[in-house]
Amino acid sequence: MSVNPMAYEAQFFGFTPQTCMLRVYIAFQDYLFEMMLVVERVILKKLEGCPDSKISPFQIRKSTEKFLLFMKERFDHLFSKMEQMLLQLVLNIPKNVLLPEDKVHEQYPYSKEQFQTLHGEIDQLQKQYKVEVSAGQTLLAELEEQKMVQAELEKTLQWFDGLENICREHGTSNLKESFAFLTQTAKKLQDILKEVEKKNKRLQNSNLHVV
Repeated sequence: MSVNPMAYEAQFFGFTPQTCMLRVYIAFQDYLFEMMLVVERVILKKLEGCPDSKISPFQIRKSTEKFLLFMKERFDHLFSKMEQMLLQLVLNIPKNVLLPEDKVHEQYPYSKEQFQTLHGEIDQLQKQYKVEVSAGQTLLAELEEQKMVQAELEKTLQWFDGLENICREHGTSNLKESFAFLTQTAKKLQDILKEVEKKNKRLQNSNLHVV
């Protein structure tokens, strides 16, 4: 069998020419073996009708094997010539023939050095793409954080708007006066809370004395 890989032919046919020839060889060989067995059975059947025959089945088997070996040697010799002819004239793609899917290489030929340079540029672009994707993800995270901060600022502004409205209702429009007003109001509330606690303690003590 040929040792040439014939990769271009395999690309076109979908199988290697050597594989094709091997299957043809096996098919012919199996047919030869089957035919020899059929011939042997016919000879044995003929001998059954000749009681005086001195040829035994063992001798027939030995003769069959010897003849089979002779036929196989002749077959291998002839098949080798047939294989060489088929691989060169039938299953071979000439060097000047280009498959349709490879026409692009004819239109845009590249040397090995140019291909390596192109491959390096592709690697560089892939790295830049990964960097840009990472930067984009970082920007998206910052944007989400800015949205959260903006939401908190809007809540603070709404709180100030509400505070300003309350202060206006009480006759104070200046922010400084508003804080002063809130401070006074908070102090009053604290005083009222302390007074309530004192009264509560007095009531508890009074209840204890009554008991």
